[in-house]
Amino acid sequence: MIQFSALVKKEFKEAFRDKRALMVAMMMAVMAPVMIFALSKTMIKDLVETPPIYIKLSGGEFAPKLVKQFKDDNILAFSQVPVEEKALWDERNIEVIIPESFSQDMLDGKPIDIILRTDYSDQAMNAPIRRIKDAINNFARSIGMKRLLVRGIDVKLLQPVKLIEQDTALPSSNAVFISMLLGLYLLMAAFMSGLSVAIDSSAGERERNVLEILLCQPVSTLKIVLAKLSCASSIAVVGVVLTLVLTSFSVGFVDLSKIGATFNLDIFIVIALILLLLPICFFASALQLFFSFQAKSFKEAQSTVTMIIMLPAMIPFALTFIDDKPKWLDWLPVSGHSMVMEDLFKGLPVNWAAVAITGLVTLAMTVALVVTLSAKLKSEKVVLALS
Repeated sequence: MIQFSALVKKEFKEAFRDKRALMVAMMMAVMAPVMIFALSKTMIKDLVETPPIYIKLSGGEFAPKLVKQFKDDNILAFSQVPVEEKALWDERNIEVIIPESFSQDMLDGKPIDIILRTDYSDQAMNAPIRRIKDAINNFARSIGMKRLLVRGIDVKLLQPVKLIEQDTALPSSNAVFISMLLGLYLLMAAFMSGLSVAIDSSAGERERNVLEILLCQPVSTLKIVLAKLSCASSIAVVGVVLTLVLTSFSVGFVDLSKIGATFNLDIFIVIALILLLLPICFFASALQLFFSFQAKSFKEAQSTVTMIIMLPAMIPFALTFIDDKPKWLDWLPVSGHSMVMEDLFKGLPVNWAAVAITGLVTLAMTVALVVTLSAKLKSEKVVLALS
């Protein structure tokens, strides 16, 4: 026990020696709340507000009522664009062309071709294009209904079946965007926070010849691995807790009531999330230590281990494309954690059985990595990075 305590103190002293590496380790805890706050504000603004859209309108004099419909929907002519935004909307170049025969075709009841020309591949154009199309479709629908009324036809005949949608989701479920981001950032924090410490205490110590001297001492390799794991995983846990605390603080400045949503990280949810993510912090650090020791140099370790942090981003993303998820996915690290967090953020009761099974499987995989690594450290090939 005395040996293990000395090893742990040595690992923490080494970890806090490099202040820059520690700051990088805590970067996710600071970035996550800022990103969630900024993206949430932008999302709410897009959903609630209708900022002006400026279009290059040709033939507007032939369809004054359609132009009025555009104006009611805050779709304005390019000549009205403010000077500071002129370059932006000129680059977007949204053109709406109304034919000269608009009035006559309207009288004759003929279909009218209105041309909407812009760059559809530009993601920034999705919202403006949708609003312009909705304005034209609403105008066309109103004209069609008026024609039916003039002919004595009840417009209700066009809708023989009326669908009434009733959303049974809890208000907290409507903040799905924030929940999805927070779940991703929490998993990323578990993998990223202890990353630099894990690499430095393995490949870094080997290059500095510290590892070789350490292994010459009368101490078991298992204790050495456990000490390194304790240090890296402790910093990962700190990163996760900081992410939770700072996110709870930053989301408080976002008015989610505008979209009929609520998001609250109370003490119960925070405790449940910490209990859920504790095993993944140990698993991530063990995985990083394992691959760092397999690398031949510090640079190779950085390249190899950095790829591991893609796991918490790729696995939840891949799960969205699986309709019938196999039951065993609920038990694996990352996939099981992301599913439990999804239910937790929706305000559903915590499935403690799923939390326990996922945690036990994760810890079992962590133990397997630690035992395998401690056995490998007895080999000169690993210690001296021999090929």
